[in-house]
Amino acid sequence: MPGMYFVSLEEGGRTRKELATRNLVRGYSVYGEPLVRVNGDEYRIWIPYRSKLAAFIVKGFRGDFIRPGSSILYLGAAQGTTVSHVSDVVGLSGIIYAIEISRVAMSELLGVASRKKNIVPILADARRPESYMGRVLQVDYLYCDVAQPNQAELFVNNARYFLKEGGKGMIAIKARSIDVVADPRRVFAKERDVLKKGGFEIIDQRELEPFEKDHMMIYAEWKGT
Repeated sequence: MPGMYFVSLEEGGRTRKELATRNLVRGYSVYGEPLVRVNGDEYRIWIPYRSKLAAFIVKGFRGDFIRPGSSILYLGAAQGTTVSHVSDVVGLSGIIYAIEISRVAMSELLGVASRKKNIVPILADARRPESYMGRVLQVDYLYCDVAQPNQAELFVNNARYFLKEGGKGMIAIKARSIDVVADPRRVFAKERDVLKKGGFEIIDQRELEPFEKDHMMIYAEWKGT
C-alpha cells in the first residue's frame, strides 16, 4: 500500500519483516518505536500491539485506505500513536483532522501535532459532529477508534457530515464497550447491520487477535443515504 512498508530487520542471525512508515520528521520517535535507516531514508516501526490499524494490516488487509495526499477525519485520536503513522503516510500534502474528547490525551496529541504539521487536533466529542462542522472539511477517509456503546451509529453520523461520496471508512469495533456479556461475534454482526443500513458497503473485516482481544476492524465504502 502506498506510504506503508515492510522492512527487514536482523536479530539473532534471523531476518524478520516489520511494518513501518517513512518518518515525516527525521529522528522523531513518538511512542518509543524503533527508527530504522534504509538506503538513506528513515522508517518508524509500526507496532501492531500498539495500533489497531497496524494490527489490521499485519492480519492481511491490503485495501485502498489512506495514501499520500489524503484527507482524513480521525475519531478517537488519543495520544496520537496511530495518528502519527497516518501522518507519515499522507505526508505534507495531506491532512488529518484528529478528534479527541480527553483533555489529558489531547495534551500529548498537541505535542505530536507540533512536530507533524499535517495534524489538526480538535478537542471535541465525536458523538456531536455538528460541534466541529466549521473546522473540518469534506474528507476522503474516515477512521474511528472510539470506545462507545453506539460506535457504528457515531461512525455513520460523522460520515453523513464529512465523508465524500465513494469515500472509505474504517472502524475498530470494541465488543466489550458495546455489551460486556454478549458473544463478541453477535456484537460484530449487529454493528455490521448498522453500518449497512446507514449507507456503508462492507469491503473487508478481520478480528484483531492476538493483537487485540474481542476487537474487529471493518473497512467499508460510503454509498450515502
